[in-house]
Amino acid sequence: MNEMYAEWLVKRKSPAYTMLLKIVMGILCVIAFFLSISPVFGIFGVIILFAAGAATYVVFRNSDVEYEYLFVTNTLSIDRIYGKSKRKKGWEGSMEEIQIVAPTGSTEARDHESGNMKVLDFSSKIPDAKTYTLISQSGSERTKIIFEPNDKLLRCMKMTAPRKVVTQM
Repeated sequence: MNEMYAEWLVKRKSPAYTMLLKIVMGILCVIAFFLSISPVFGIFGVIILFAAGAATYVVFRNSDVEYEYLFVTNTLSIDRIYGKSKRKKGWEGSMEEIQIVAPTGSTEARDHESGNMKVLDFSSKIPDAKTYTLISQSGSERTKIIFEPNDKLLRCMKMTAPRKVVTQM
């Protein structure tokens, strides 16, 4: 059996406000701690401490995002990984559903775009990164996906469907 396999992990660049949000949440936890040991607030201080701790945990975990691209035989799967511990499926499709994979901004990618597409961005958001646009159609739903595959992933996709994958701009 001729099976193709490629995987690639891309870390998303955190937005600028993320560091500020982490600092604010840390300060909020310190304030909540002092409120919890204060006799004035009593049990409400402890409740505030647990709420602030839970909110801080969610902020820290969800601010670190990676995308895993996995191509097996005829299927491309893109997962989000939050805080290197929680995995969530972002998108999955077969090569039959994919209309084209081309460098972002190329004429081939623009020719397949339409106004009523759902757009999903699974790229690192680094300004100089080489991104590709994938156009997919499942039933009547058209989806535009922006992602950053490596050479091995592109080769596997091109060997599976050579006319659908454009690697040169």
